[in-house]
Amino acid sequence: MLKHFEMLDNPVWQALQTTHQSFAQGTAQVQRYPVGVLQFMGCADPATADINELLPWTTVGEKLIIIGELPVLPDNWALVRQLDCIQMTCEETSPVDEKETVIALDKKDIPDMLALTGLVQPGFFFEGTPLLGQYYGIRQEGQLVAVAGERTKVTGMAEVSAVCTHPSFTGRGYAQQLVTHIMATNVAKGNALYLHFVNTNDRARKVYELLGFKYRRPIVFWEIIRNS
Repeated sequence: MLKHFEMLDNPVWQALQTTHQSFAQGTAQVQRYPVGVLQFMGCADPATADINELLPWTTVGEKLIIIGELPVLPDNWALVRQLDCIQMTCEETSPVDEKETVIALDKKDIPDMLALTGLVQPGFFFEGTPLLGQYYGIRQEGQLVAVAGERTKVTGMAEVSAVCTHPSFTGRGYAQQLVTHIMATNVAKGNALYLHFVNTNDRARKVYELLGFKYRRPIVFWEIIRNS
């Protein structure tokens, strides 16, 4: 058994073997989340993985994201971009100061969630992404202006993700409030939290440190594309 946080060295694979096993598509060595849910894939051992094992579950022109170590890419795959990120973890939470009403989002909120995440963080959130965990939001005069939720999940741990605030409503602490709410909800269940952000985003790092997250390691998001 891996130590608690060591699972996060290969978070997608570990999620698909544990809490999110029902989403796994692929073989015993290479698996992915379904199209329309999450464009993430993982390998049991990236050093020896043949990602062409996923061909029956992918299409030509499709992009996927690998988090952590990049396997050797066969000739029919190409690297699109490399996102150098930071991984942070948290096992405790601070008191929740809910100045605004935090609402649990559900199926009827998906169009608004897609619109907001598409505006702020395009390319990482899909119609089926809310199936992965609970997402929360803040509305002002009916408009969804901030969102955050749970994405990948490993046994005893949940990833905080899709932390978005509409550009017209930044600076009001909405993102902090939503993340703190997710932290409190998970810690009450005995879960730890983890998250990722691009390593040049110093503002995000300061906010997460303020909320109690601790630096764990650098980690890379590799976006690849199937060319044939």
